[in-house]
Amino acid sequence: MSFHLDPMTPADYPEVMDLWQRSSGLTLREADSQTAIAAYLVRNPGLSFVAREQDVLLGAILVGTDGRRGYLQHLTVAEAARGRGMGKALLAAAIDALQKIGIGKTHLMVHADNDSAMAFYRHLGWEDRQAIRLFSFNASGHENC
Repeated sequence: MSFHLDPMTPADYPEVMDLWQRSSGLTLREADSQTAIAAYLVRNPGLSFVAREQDVLLGAILVGTDGRRGYLQHLTVAEAARGRGMGKALLAAAIDALQKIGIGKTHLMVHADNDSAMAFYRHLGWEDRQAIRLFSFNASGHENC
């Protein structure tokens, strides 16, 4: 493994946002602003990680918890770095960090047309929960939040 993982910090935001913006299958919203992500990292310390190789950020995972369950918000690896175990390592680091604070179950959402992401998670043993439907309520009045 020629890359290394570090906990994500607010200082990583510009590089992480650049990576997110270049990643297909990832939807960014107002909730992904620099201020919102910094607050998220403070509320969920040590659960999100970045992957770097020679000081170049190539992967990131944003993870939090409500105290009962873990929630994977964004996992992405630069296209040129895929297939080297970076996504799997980021996911394992986040799951391990959640387990250390007593969180045994983690959820994530994947766009229904993101076949590569679904295949990745299935390959790693994640269960596609067909019996559950996602409902959302937006009290903010902003469409893109």
